[in-house]
Amino acid sequence: MGQSVVTRAVLAALFGLAANAAQAEVKFGALYPFSGQLALLGEESARGLEIAVDEINAAGGVQGEKVVLVRGDAVDNNQAIGEARRLIALERVAAIFGTYSSARSIAASQVAELSGVPYFELGAVADEVTGRGLKFLYRTNPTAEDMGKLAVEMIVTKVAGGLGKKPEDLKIGIIHEDSSYGTSVAGHQKKFAAAAKLNVVTVQPYPAATVDMSSLVLDLKRRGVDIVLQTSYQNDSVLFLQQANEAGFKPGAIIGGGGGYSMQPTADAVGHSVIEGVLDTDFTQFLVNTKYTPGIEGFVETYKKKYNASPRSGHSLNNYVGAKVILEALNKTKGFTPDTITKAMKEIDVKPGVTAVGYGIKFGANNQNERAAMMGMQWQNGKLVTVYPDEAAVSPMQLRK
Repeated sequence: MGQSVVTRAVLAALFGLAANAAQAEVKFGALYPFSGQLALLGEESARGLEIAVDEINAAGGVQGEKVVLVRGDAVDNNQAIGEARRLIALERVAAIFGTYSSARSIAASQVAELSGVPYFELGAVADEVTGRGLKFLYRTNPTAEDMGKLAVEMIVTKVAGGLGKKPEDLKIGIIHEDSSYGTSVAGHQKKFAAAAKLNVVTVQPYPAATVDMSSLVLDLKRRGVDIVLQTSYQNDSVLFLQQANEAGFKPGAIIGGGGGYSMQPTADAVGHSVIEGVLDTDFTQFLVNTKYTPGIEGFVETYKKKYNASPRSGHSLNNYVGAKVILEALNKTKGFTPDTITKAMKEIDVKPGVTAVGYGIKFGANNQNERAAMMGMQWQNGKLVTVYPDEAAVSPMQLRK
């Protein structure tokens, strides 16, 4: 009889251990455009999150629990909403990471906010992402304002002199895809250009899915535009560069606003001779002064081993750094309730110069990372190299007068 009691006690203990083992994981949503027009950079962004999770799990997980990512495909705004609902209601995720696309992020994060579920934005730049005063949304990456400010700063401090002109004598043309992303960046470019007394001769939006930009190119050429600022995704970046080349339109400088301008496939699609000298403002990329971005080489090595390829853009790197900092902060607290998570976010205080992207992380007004910053790059000899600021540069900016 006693032996039977002991046996039952042992079995109960074993069943208890098995149950605990089955529960020893915490789910997070990974909500990105994995299919559709934005899939390439959506997938690239998600890869950074995946690497961060791999490293966290290899170190014991978060609060002793294995982090499990549940994917949601934000192919468009409606599906982003539906997938956010599924992740929250059916998958019971503790929080959602995402999303790269500003429009998708804005739509999905509203669902999370109403459900009281934290939403960590690691890549969308539009003003509205953090401009709505949401309690549970946190953004680690730089913003549209950072991008617009940097483009104008580069024109004033580097580009104008490189072209042998005064900044105020240059004719600036701003073109942009017309979603929240392009509209936000273009608005800040116009604002900072006005403050710097630059001559913006035209601002022209267009649908990201456009298949012909020839009339826009000819209009810029007719106006004698010296510098084109384009905020775009990959397809419209390629289209503009190809049609500008076909029309013989060669402005003194083209400055892309991230998106397609940061991607090796864009350079390969248009040809290295076409993209040579084109500038770009975006997240930290990989050809950069590694003293300014400690850990970036290790990330690239890990990426290559995991995906059997080199990173396609800095989106993966920025998602990796943001996710890693957040998960490490959650590891220092107890539990995954919304209030516990938000309290952990408020305690994050990462100084600049100690992450693989160079910038630090500290959430300020509207839960925006107030230490986030962008860099200036240029396509040189088929590679996207950092040229601005000087402390991060690996090559001087090259312009033709």
